[in-house]
Amino acid sequence: MTPTPAHDCPDAGETAYLGYRRVAAADKGLLVARHFNTVAARYDLMNTLLSFGLHHLWKRTAVKMLGLKEGDRVLDVCGGTGDLALLAARVVGPRGRVCIYDINRAMLEAGRPKIARSDLAGRILYLQGDAERLSSPDQAFDGAMVGFGIRNLTHPQIGFQEMHRVLKPGGRLMCLEFSQPTWAWFRCLYDLYSFYGLPLAGRVMVGSGQAYTYLPESIRMFARPQEVSAILEETGFSQVRFRRLTNGIAAVHVGVKTP
Repeated sequence: MTPTPAHDCPDAGETAYLGYRRVAAADKGLLVARHFNTVAARYDLMNTLLSFGLHHLWKRTAVKMLGLKEGDRVLDVCGGTGDLALLAARVVGPRGRVCIYDINRAMLEAGRPKIARSDLAGRILYLQGDAERLSSPDQAFDGAMVGFGIRNLTHPQIGFQEMHRVLKPGGRLMCLEFSQPTWAWFRCLYDLYSFYGLPLAGRVMVGSGQAYTYLPESIRMFARPQEVSAILEETGFSQVRFRRLTNGIAAVHVGVKTP
């Protein structure tokens, strides 16, 4: 019988961070799923309100940095409601395809009407699954992207390894993720907004302050841009670079799978 890989069956004593809380690694996926089940119906609206619309600019910048070409096959890991997929689908054209890959069905369903209303629906596919065990053969995609999702994985590095595996030689990875402002005074304002404004908005808009307490906590606990770059290089990506957006509230990382 073939042994199960270690990350398929977390050790009983293994733990992971869920925001500031340590939880059993085996439980984190379920707890994150509950979070997104709570916010899915108003996810797009809340993103726009809470980022003051900036998330649209960040996503356009990130997809541009991925450097897609017409006809490319792209995997959108933790693709959620499909904002990045729609942007990528416009670039890859009629011959290209974008696969939205997400473990959370509520998020996929929340994005379906938006994609159906677009003229790009025929280029976008859906697949429900775990980002740490991508249901794809090796070297199947020209590009892989993950937006605001890698920090939610129990083992982010395994997620990056899986994206590396499914990319063709020369394929490109893009990771868009929250970070922290670089200016100290702006970071103080951002912390006040994150830890007081976001939970209040969550209670009002989705009936859960806890859902939007997890968000700033998970950002604070995630690796900084330089650390993410080091993880990507360790995973096997070359030409790794990152760009801070809006004084570092978000950061875009890109890398290339060495041919």
